Amino acid sequence: MNTAKNIYFLSDFHLGAPDNASSLIREKKIISFLDEIKKDASAIFILGDLFDFWFEYKYVVPKGYVRILGKLAEITDSGIPIKFFTGNHDMWMKDYFQNEMNISVYHEPASFEFNGKMFLIGHGDGLGPGDKGYKFLKKIFRNKMAQALFGIIPPAIGIGLANYFSKKSRAQTGINNEIFTGDDNEWLVQYCKERLKSSYFDYFIFGHRHLPLNIQLTETSNYVNLGDWIQYNSYAVFDGNSLTLDYYKNQ
Repeated sequence: MNTAKNIYFLSDFHLGAPDNASSLIREKKIISFLDEIKKDASAIFILGDLFDFWFEYKYVVPKGYVRILGKLAEITDSGIPIKFFTGNHDMWMKDYFQNEMNISVYHEPASFEFNGKMFLIGHGDGLGPGDKGYKFLKKIFRNKMAQALFGIIPPAIGIGLANYFSKKSRAQTGINNEIFTGDDNEWLVQYCKERLKSSYFDYFIFGHRHLPLNIQLTETSNYVNLGDWIQYNSYAVFDGNSLTLDYYKNQ
């Protein structure tokens, strides 16, 4: 990658929520942002929950989102790589992004080195202490047999059910995601500090929390949460030397 250019990180678009009209406004805003950053981007990382729900049937993909999908394809066609990390709302992603848009898809956090800086990157769900109920459900949802059984359900029924439960889940967790609980109680902070005991990273970058955060873990290591594009329109950019958390102002 050309580290003389910027590397961008963004997450949690939740396209499709809470309704088609407001989702379309958000989708167009994200596309405007992508049009701006493609001029100086050497790579773009999308850290999950691009959709409020996504499931790839064998011959069917969810209706809509043609603008964002077309823009992502345009960007990769121009030679700018896009890395996508699945979130808890779009974990049932298979090979559609890879085959149709040449986008690498990751289902677990992964490490990268840019210009001598070490990064650990992922969506962030299911990491750190606590939340045993969700971690158990995630194992079920990630199970190939469970995915195959869901794939048998006709899309008109399956996607409708999934959208209902996705909205219900977001309604239950949305308020908690907007509250900073302090370094000692932030489970992703605890996860990062535990990882530092075995491996060094200059930056830990996650989404999922929907809250823009830039927390110094040590003198040289930071945890950055990307926030979301529902309320904050926030993102991070690495210029080859340092990482900055910023906000898109074209609203």
